[in-house]
Amino acid sequence: MSASLTFVTPPPGLEPLRDFTLTDIEGASGLYSLRAVDDDGIRLFVIDAALYLPDYTPVISDEQSVALDVKTSEDAMVLVVANPGESGTSMNLMAPIVVNAKTGACAQVILEGQDWPLRAELSRSA
Repeated sequence: MSASLTFVTPPPGLEPLRDFTLTDIEGASGLYSLRAVDDDGIRLFVIDAALYLPDYTPVISDEQSVALDVKTSEDAMVLVVANPGESGTSMNLMAPIVVNAKTGACAQVILEGQDWPLRAELSRSA
């Protein structure tokens, strides 16, 4: 799979980049490379939260839903940034990337008032 994603607001730390390509990592279902269209050197690894984190239930604000034109949870795909390291892989659950699955519009949202960690360890069973 390869999909074009456009951030409604550039992701934090990656301004002014807005256009990215989401590509499957071969042999790792639900793991993707998110690469900037205008700068091939900018790449993030993201995981499909529905597949790896079935108990992860972030709630986005009405304003965020409107900005992405997400009307139901079925309209949205939730991706979590994964940071591989020597001691394991951590995930940022406080700031998921929410994608309108129909249009490719997306945003990295900050989950205010929710108790999700900034760095959660990705378990081997996930």
